[in-house]
Amino acid sequence: MLTLPRKKFAIEEYHQIIASGVLKEDYLIELINGEIFEMSPVGFRHASCVNRLNQLLSLKLGNKTIISVQNPIKLNNNSEPQPDIVLLKPRNDFYGNQHPTVEDIFLLIEVADSSIEYDPEGICYAARSFKIPIYAENKVQEVWLVDLNQNLLEVYQNPKKKYYQNIKKLSSEDVVTLSQPETITIRLDRILF
Repeated sequence: MLTLPRKKFAIEEYHQIIASGVLKEDYLIELINGEIFEMSPVGFRHASCVNRLNQLLSLKLGNKTIISVQNPIKLNNNSEPQPDIVLLKPRNDFYGNQHPTVEDIFLLIEVADSSIEYDPEGICYAARSFKIPIYAENKVQEVWLVDLNQNLLEVYQNPKKKYYQNIKKLSSEDVVTLSQPETITIRLDRILF
């Protein structure tokens, strides 16, 4: 079997490629571990869930956080994913001079339907088996994965190497508690439908 060499990109190279016009800014792409991945198109259920989360978190947290929707975060020098929602520490410049880093994140949320399991053709990549370990490796303290296929919320906490030590699976009958930036509880029937 022939293995072809791959070119890994740093964030600066990735931005140069976009700035040169080779990749357009409106392409659905992310830089993960130096590789450029095409993101799955956002379907109706996915978009609706992101909108519900955005509204619910906005109402509960007000100006105690900046809610970033499908915007880049900088995990390290070769990863700049675009999670569905990130609760960020408030800043006066609203992160106008740089993308948020791990230290700025209270909570990261991925919503997955068609992309939840690995697509062997490489178009969609797994939220659970690919992105979650990368978030753990980079010490994102809490990640929620909304699994629209199973109608579950998976809560990942306490990162260690490439995995999370605490994982909870919750259904629409449950509540989830967020502890940062303040303690709030959310009924999951408001998110899972």
